[in-house]
Amino acid sequence: MSDSPTAWQHTTVLLHEAVQGLWDADQGPRAQGLYVDGTFGRGGHSRLILSQLPQGARLLALDRDPDAIAHATQGERAVVDPRFRIEHAAFSTWGEVVSDLGLGSVDGLLLDIGVSSPQIDNPERGFSFRFDAPLDMRMDTTQGESAADYLARASVDELTHIIQTYGEERFARAIAKAVVARRESGHPIRTTGELSSVVAGAVKTREAGQNPATRTFQALRIHVNGELDELQAALEAALKHLAPGGRMAIISFHSLEDRLVKTFIAKHSREEFDRRAPFAEPKPMLLRSIGRIKPSEAEIEANPRARSAVLRVAERTDVPWSPALAGLTSVESSRAHAARVSRRTGGRRG
Repeated sequence: MSDSPTAWQHTTVLLHEAVQGLWDADQGPRAQGLYVDGTFGRGGHSRLILSQLPQGARLLALDRDPDAIAHATQGERAVVDPRFRIEHAAFSTWGEVVSDLGLGSVDGLLLDIGVSSPQIDNPERGFSFRFDAPLDMRMDTTQGESAADYLARASVDELTHIIQTYGEERFARAIAKAVVARRESGHPIRTTGELSSVVAGAVKTREAGQNPATRTFQALRIHVNGELDELQAALEAALKHLAPGGRMAIISFHSLEDRLVKTFIAKHSREEFDRRAPFAEPKPMLLRSIGRIKPSEAEIEANPRARSAVLRVAERTDVPWSPALAGLTSVESSRAHAARVSRRTGGRRG
C-alpha cells in the first residue's frame, strides 16, 4: 500500500489558534513579511497562512518527509501560489535554509511537532502498533537508521536509557532485556507487531486505556528521528533569525516537547543578573512570552488526537542576537552550526 498524496487524511490541530499566533491581532501579518511553516505535513497551517497573507508577503514551508513534499507539489491538492515555496529539509535547519536562500529575517515561525496522522495511519511507515508492518519510524525515509536497525544493535543499557528517558516507561529495563534476549536468540525484531508483542510480555501492569507498547513506540520514534535535538536547534535558530516583533508558534503533543519549549521561552523571556557582578546591567531578554493555548473541548471531541496538544507563542524582542545572549559559547555556537548543517537533507524542491 503506497502513501499517495491523497491516501491519508489529516486534521490539523489548533489550526486557527496557531496561525493567529504568528502576528499581533490588531496589526495582522506584515505587508512584506516572510513566514515559515517548518512542518508542512499536509499543509493545513500553510494553506490558512496563505489565505491571510498580503500579496507582498511570502511563505516558506519545510518538511523532511518526502510524502509531505509530494503532497505539496503534486496532484489536485498541490499548493500553487507564487508566494509559496517548499523545501525538503528538517525543521531544525529552518534558519540555515532561510540564510542559504538569502531571504532575510523571518516575521513568523510555526512548528507542529511530532508524528502526523498520515504517518501514524500508514502501516508502511512503522509508527503504530495497530498494524504488523516493517518497524521503520523514520520521518525521512530517504536517510538514517530505522527503528528495527537500531534495535538490532542497541545494548540493554542504551535501550533502557532511551525507553526510560523518551518514553518515561517504568518497565524500561525489562523491555530492553526482552528485546535483546529475542535478538540473541536469533530472532531480531523487524516488525511493529513483533515489538508490540515483546513489550506486552515484559510489562507487568497496564495503564487503563493505554496499549502497553505506547511509551516504547514513542521513545523509539523520538530517538530514531532525534526529535528533541531537532526541536532545540529550531528554537535556538528563532533567537537569531526572527525579526524584532517576529513570533514563533510551537505546537507540541507530549510533556517532553512541551517542557523543552516552556523552559526555552522562560529562559529567554526574563532578565538575568550575573551574580559575580551584582552591580552590572542584567542580560536583556530576547523573547517575550505571549501565552499558552490548549484545544477546546469541541476540538478534542471532533479530533481525539488533539487532546494532548499545547500551543506556546513567543515574540522576539528588539535586542540584537549574539552567541553570548543566546547562552552559547563560541565553541558551542560552532558545534551547533555544524550539527544543523549535518542534518540538512539533499534534493530540495522549490
